[in-house]
Amino acid sequence: MSLRSRSQIDDNDLVKTVKYAKERGKKVYVAINIFAWDETYDEIKVQAKILNDLKVDGIIISDGGVVETVKEVAPDVEIHISTQANTVSYHTCNFWHKNGAKRVILGRELNKEQIREIMKNKPDDLAIEMFGHGALCFGYSGRCFLSEFLVNRSGNLGDCAQPCRWAFNLYAEEKNKPGELLELDTDENGTYIFSSKDLCLIKELPEIIEMGVDSLKIEGRLKTEYYVASVVNAYRNAIDAIYENPENYDYTQYLKELEKTKTRGLTTFYFNDRNNTDFQDYSGCQYNWDYEFGGKVIKQLEDKVLIEIRNKLSVGDELELLVPGKISPIAFTIENLWNDETGEEIQTVNPGKAEQKVILKIPSEVKEGWILRRKK
Repeated sequence: MSLRSRSQIDDNDLVKTVKYAKERGKKVYVAINIFAWDETYDEIKVQAKILNDLKVDGIIISDGGVVETVKEVAPDVEIHISTQANTVSYHTCNFWHKNGAKRVILGRELNKEQIREIMKNKPDDLAIEMFGHGALCFGYSGRCFLSEFLVNRSGNLGDCAQPCRWAFNLYAEEKNKPGELLELDTDENGTYIFSSKDLCLIKELPEIIEMGVDSLKIEGRLKTEYYVASVVNAYRNAIDAIYENPENYDYTQYLKELEKTKTRGLTTFYFNDRNNTDFQDYSGCQYNWDYEFGGKVIKQLEDKVLIEIRNKLSVGDELELLVPGKISPIAFTIENLWNDETGEEIQTVNPGKAEQKVILKIPSEVKEGWILRRKK
């Protein structure tokens, strides 16, 4: 019910995850942002009751009926309005506020003048969140029917097949030759007529902060730890740098970090210019193939480190350690590898069994969960 219905998280996993995060002082917001059919409400009530008992910090909702249900079943939890609800005016913000919302996540299609207008006219105690980084959708802030129309998998129920990312061949029918189709010019990959670039507002952060927006949203569901760590760390450092020294903000060093993650091309979408057309990716290519997820720190072992690998690692590989709170990673070369079970020195380790581990030396103190990036 979170628009990621294939994420394979059941109620037990949800409880464990919330408790894990709360024990570490983190806030937890849970999405129930499908457009719900009547037969879904019994399940929604069960989950809302679980979330109320867990004291999560907010439930993210798109559907007015779900808002009313959550108000009744989970009265102790804040209601946040999902970007899927397509809020694009302060009038709509006022409506959601009157109906119990504490935060609204704006539609991604707004430009900066429209966001400023909302910030000036929305209720004082209504928090505003906006998207700063992540995938864009050919539908309106995710509200798309194409997937259900083509393959009977509804994006509005969390099961989008992402047909907007598919390659299409284009045909035209001549007026005087009905039924005779002519293929229009495409390359060997077809044409990606719907596929958009990814939103990136790292350069625009000073304006966003000046507007008074309360929170910046970064797409992270069903992404790897590597992607989330890289992107969130870049934006966190950039925001802190602006508050510390706004006159000398240099977005390029943060963009450089973002460009090390595998992504589509990047765009500012409509934020700066309502007439911008530079947000379609007609090649269907993934960008930034120079780096990949190398591994994750498990624990420090005296002068060595135990890591869980995510891709092949070999002696001589160049790695970067992502350090939370610092924009520049620590670069080093693998000089030795040791088998984690036998202690035997090895030259290469390949991902095979689940949670494959290896021991190596890292020229820095580390903490559990820190990410290693491998230069390909």
